[in-house]
Amino acid sequence: MAPRLRTSRLPSSVSPCSSSVPQCISVPACTSRAFSQTTSRQVTARRRKFYEWLNGPGRQLKDPLPGSTNYLGAYDRYGNLIRARPGYQRPSRDQAAKAQEEGAEKESEEKEKIPGGQDNVDELDMAARRDADSKDPDKLPPETEEDLRPFPLNRYFRSQPVLSEELREAIYQRVTRDGTTVSLASVEFGVSNERVGAVVRLKQMEKEWIAQGKKLALPYAKAVLDMLPTTPYVDPSLPENRGKRPIPHEPINDLIVHPATRQQLFVPVAESRQFTRVDAGKAFDNNLLPADERIPHPELVLAERELAAGLSFEERRRLAEERLAKEQAKKKAEEERKQAELAKLKTVPKRRWDFVFQDISVEHAGKDGRGPKGVGWRYGFPHEDRKKGQVKIPTKVEA
Repeated sequence: MAPRLRTSRLPSSVSPCSSSVPQCISVPACTSRAFSQTTSRQVTARRRKFYEWLNGPGRQLKDPLPGSTNYLGAYDRYGNLIRARPGYQRPSRDQAAKAQEEGAEKESEEKEKIPGGQDNVDELDMAARRDADSKDPDKLPPETEEDLRPFPLNRYFRSQPVLSEELREAIYQRVTRDGTTVSLASVEFGVSNERVGAVVRLKQMEKEWIAQGKKLALPYAKAVLDMLPTTPYVDPSLPENRGKRPIPHEPINDLIVHPATRQQLFVPVAESRQFTRVDAGKAFDNNLLPADERIPHPELVLAERELAAGLSFEERRRLAEERLAKEQAKKKAEEERKQAELAKLKTVPKRRWDFVFQDISVEHAGKDGRGPKGVGWRYGFPHEDRKKGQVKIPTKVEA
């Protein structure tokens, strides 16, 4: 007898056979299966909401404003720009570029009409421009912190600006063509020493690739720069930039924490003694310089002190040139000393490594054998704190 099947499991296409033959069931083949375990109703609802946002508030992100970031934090849930004033109409790319060119021409014409002997011309010009912007709803104010927030759920992350292509090219030309030092270029453009060195190296590599005929990813670089806030380059050769200072990109005098200052010290000091930064540095380490000399640009501190002392511009310029000349002479002497030391070495090249020989005199160790120029490992000289009778606490206070 053929096995029986429950009728609840029988599909609608089941056709019973005759009683003389065993029952046969025709099950239709499964032509496709669901990609996800979620129900079709949930997927359809989510997809419908996504397309509603894409055709509604998300449409503003398809064509970003020229000269502005394109982050979600700059728009509200209805697709309106947060920093825009009431009555603002979003212009197209062609209209925005044309308005920018007209504004630059108008600004240059107003600059030519202003006499050169007036003081605070830039402040007056910026105040007038700010008043005009506040009355015109079609002009956008500068970007705020909300416009630099790419992730709406992370309110504490702000996108940091990057160097524009014009500013990087100006830094490279200033260092390579004009022969300016990295430190001076850092002060002029408001960029740290490390970033100036990185820009010069990357620009040199880029120009070598162009000379070799390699293809650069320029469209990708342009797209990335359009999405990030950039620090523009203020060209001093243009008439509209007369008297303007470069826009600083980052703090250039941040002090790096020295490893010797990570410990806690208790130094007894007399009340009548003036404890300065020099004394604080020597308390941690005898060779540790004060903060005014350890910063990347100590010459800026001297310039501010000279300005506070009431020195004229010509005197401050002369003193700065003298300091720069002394620094260059010191670096040149140090380079010559290193070259002389390398010339004294005798190098014997081998297959896997090179042998380097240097002439050493026995007189370098001194009479007691503790000379710093001596060579070899010196035994039998324990540390002073290991000896008996050594007092390890301060017994007096220097006045």
